This record gives sequence, structure tokens and C-alpha cells, in this order.
Amino acid sequence: MPSPLGSPAVVLEALLEVRDLHVTFRTRNGLVTAVDGLSFSVLPGEVLGIVGESGSGKSVSMLSLLRLIRDRNMQITGEVIFNGADLLTMPEQQLRALRGREIAVIFQDALTALTPVYTIGWHIVEQIRAHEPISKREARARAVRLLEEVGIPNAERRMDNYPHEFSGGMRQRVLIAMALSCNPRLLVADEPTTALDVTTQAQILDLMLELRKAHGSAIIIITHDMGVVYEIADRLLVMYSGRAVEQGPTRSVFRDPRHPYTWGLLGSIPQFTATGAKRLQAIPGSPPSPLRVPEGCVFAPRCRFRHEACSERPRLRGGDDHLDACWLPDEAKEKLRGETLAYAGGGREGDHAGSGAR
Repeated sequence: MPSPLGSPAVVLEALLEVRDLHVTFRTRNGLVTAVDGLSFSVLPGEVLGIVGESGSGKSVSMLSLLRLIRDRNMQITGEVIFNGADLLTMPEQQLRALRGREIAVIFQDALTALTPVYTIGWHIVEQIRAHEPISKREARARAVRLLEEVGIPNAERRMDNYPHEFSGGMRQRVLIAMALSCNPRLLVADEPTTALDVTTQAQILDLMLELRKAHGSAIIIITHDMGVVYEIADRLLVMYSGRAVEQGPTRSVFRDPRHPYTWGLLGSIPQFTATGAKRLQAIPGSPPSPLRVPEGCVFAPRCRFRHEACSERPRLRGGDDHLDACWLPDEAKEKLRGETLAYAGGGREGDHAGSGAR
């Protein structure tokens, strides 16, 4: 696979490779399948975008990679190979040393991710000193620089404030500063720009890309914003009901979407023309309950193109680097896509980039 940073002739080994990941929970009502056979890889320096409705398994799959969900009723199977080692079988002490240093996470909920009895500065300094043998003064100086980079005014003074003295958006910036503090090789960003205004979103995305440029870090970004993922991601993974239904180069997925669920996501992006806004193409129905996952194609109950073959579970397939899990014949997809999406011709690059952060 070509390098995202260098010559197309250069072939890189995957920094992260997830193989047939399953995450299930035992509940009083039965077995809940949150992630169902997910496989993907991330190259050094690559940005992978993961999109899908709430409840599709995006966050659970990423938290499971680092074994951050502590529930005795949860079971994880599969392989998560990072830099040649399986994170799912790695000793806990070794994994703790890796978290935050080699792999960092920007958590989704900025309101609960910070400990209320410690200052903002304590959080960042503690993160740095847990992984690097530097003095408290050096760690504090680095923390101040990080807060300045993520747009916190009067960073030196705000270091001594507590989380409740920050707004939700500013707490989100603190989490981003913490994640970037040790220059991780892989950054997992779960909705990193949700609580931020558009201008700050652009600054944060630039900061994440600067991390990649300076240190060759790979990034996994989970988001609902198709505009953001179009701007920042090299590759795109579309998830639905715990499964990957489409994946490929971002520009290819936007230009030539091949799964009806992806058509629905792109059709729901607000578009504005000289004659005004177009009516959104809503996806009918609701995602299935993880307690009652349908047989065969999980999207079939909401798909107006379902047919007899959909009673069997489709696997990701494709003759190139762009894969999809749909039984529709390839020759029929372009016509049906054009009927579904709110644009003529069914696939001009950039038509569905939406209004992203830039």
C-alpha cells in the first residue's frame, strides 16, 4: 500500500492492524454485539476517518483496542496488532506504558474526562512525567506551550485553574493538549471538534495534521461531520451496526460511494445552491437494536434496494482498494445511487464534502 507521506512506490507496513474484532456484552436481556467482525489497518502517517450513526460501534471499537472498557460482562475477540504486538494479549503493565505515549486518545466527553479536584496544569504535567523522565518545571513549560497551541488564552495563568472554571469547548482543547503532549505514534480522536466553533475546529485539525507532519503520527478520527472527514482523512471507514459496510480512499468514497448506507449519509449533508437549499435525503427507519441484529445484511430493513440475496451476510469486496459490503450488482449501483442522492450524475468529486471546518 502506498505511503501517505512519501513516494507512491514506497510500501509501508501497517502501524495498526485490526483483524476480525468482535466486542460483545452479556446483559439480562441477552448477548449484545457492539462490534461484529471489524477489520482495518492504519499506515504510519495515515489519517483514517470513521463515520456512521450513533450506536454503530465507532467509539466502542476504539476503546476496545486499548482495553479501556472495564466490564467483566464484556468479551473481546480478534487481533489488534500495533507495531508488531497484539494489544489484546499484551500484559497490563506493558499496555499502561504504551497508552498516552505511543497511542493517545482524545475522549469524546470533555465534561467528565477531567478530574474535578485537580488543576488543568496537573493533568497535562502528570501525563508528560508519567512517560518521560523530565522535571516538573520542564513538563509545566511544555504544558503551557501546548495550551497556547490549542488556543487557550493566558495559558500560564489558566494552568492553575480547575476544570469547572473552563467552558466545555475549552475543556475539549485541554484534552487535545494532553493527547498531543508526548507526540504519540497513533492518535485516536473521538469527536475531537464537537464542542468547538468552526474557527477553532480548523485550528485543531491543523494542529493534528502538524503532529503528523512533524512526527509521522497516524490518526484515527471518529466524527459525524462528513465535511471534516473529507478535509482531513486519507481513508474512510463507514460503519453500521458494528460492521464495516464500506472503506476506501476518502476521495474515492465521496466520488463513487458504493453502499446504500453511504448514499444515505452523503444525501443527508445540507447543500446550498443559487436557488436555495435542497431537501435532505433522510434514511428511513432506525438502526437495529444490538439485541436483535437482523440476519444477512444489517442495513436491509432500511434499504429500498433490498432483494433476495440480502438474506445472506455480505462481506467487504472490491477489485481495488475501495471495498463495500453490498449484494447489488456493480453495474446497477451507479444508476441506483443517482436516483438516491440529490445530485445529477451520481458522483462528482467534492459535491458532498459538506460544510466542514474550513
